[in-house]
Formats: sequence, C-alpha cells, structure tokens
Amino acid sequence: MRVLVRLRSAGVDEAGRGPLAGPVVAAAVMLDPGRPIRGLADSKVLEPEERERLARLIRARALCYAVAWADAEEIDSINILQATMLAMRRALLGLAIAPQAVFIDGNRCPGVRGLGFECPFEAVVRGDATVPSISAASILAKTARDALMRDLDGRYPGFSLSGHKGYPTPAHVAALNALGPSPLHRRSFAPVRVSDLSDD
Repeated sequence: MRVLVRLRSAGVDEAGRGPLAGPVVAAAVMLDPGRPIRGLADSKVLEPEERERLARLIRARALCYAVAWADAEEIDSINILQATMLAMRRALLGLAIAPQAVFIDGNRCPGVRGLGFECPFEAVVRGDATVPSISAASILAKTARDALMRDLDGRYPGFSLSGHKGYPTPAHVAALNALGPSPLHRRSFAPVRVSDLSDD
C-alpha cells in the first residue's frame, strides 16, 4: 500500500449493511492531491453537520466520485455481503476516471471482472479511519443514504425512517411488529422475517 498511494487511487466504502430497511449504498472517490480536504475521518465518528459539510467539499474538490446502491430486493436475493460487493462495483463503474489503484474498506474486495479497467485492489481493515479516499467514500455513502431514507420517510409513514434510517432501534422494531414490513424492508433479516410471519 505504501507504493500504491502514489498512484491515482480510488477509495471505496459502504453505508447501510446493518439496517432492516432500505438499500446498502456504496461510494467511490478519487481525491485530488492538489485540493486537499482537512478533517476526513470515518463517517461514523463525525457529527451529522460535519459529515454534510465534508460531503459538500468532497463533491466540489474530488477528481471524481460516484454513489450507487443495491436495494432491499437485491439484498434478499443474493445476501447482504454480495449486495454490498454489487453496490461497490456499481460505484466503481460510475467513476469518470479509471483508477490506477483501488482501496476498499474492510477485508474483502468486489470482483474486478467487467469493470473496464485493470489495477491493483487492496482491502484495508479500518480503512475508513486511515485512508483519506476511503474516509471520503464513507462520508459520501453515509450522507447519500441518510438523504434517501429521509426522502422515503413520507412514502412509508409510520416507520420514522428519517430518524433511525432503517436501523433496528426499539421504535423501529415496534413499528415493524405493528405495521408489518414495507417494500423497503429486508425480508431475509430475522426481525423482518418474524414480523412477516406474524401477519400470516
């Protein structure tokens, strides 16, 4: 990795593996060394206002970026791990510039065949806290997913999606038990399966 960071690299991360509802969202970001962004960090440790501020800077200063997702139906069809890899591939396919190296947060890399470019891929555990381009991808993925869940809140009333963003809070589980799953819910996830069965 010490050599690869000198290359034109892309960082990739996801948001939304754990929720009971909504898509898993991935972002790929290629930072511009000539336009550094101070304060990049794992999105989970940033306050929402700071995440939004940094997301605006990333979109303005990055060489290129792309955001993509896999929806609940895809998650149920191929499982959350494979859906995450699919979302990451879609984000990489959306980059306007072909990277010379790709750094993925975590311990797995998505498949490289069919991406239209060839370069080294490296999985970096805790990369969202240590690799700036992955931190930037973490921030874009998180803010994009949060915005989407806020938008969906009005279409699926009763679940308070804008508050918990689909994560399994006690209030969300209670609403799920009372209302049953919506089309946004991941029926392969245990709490949703239980709720689904209780309606039969």
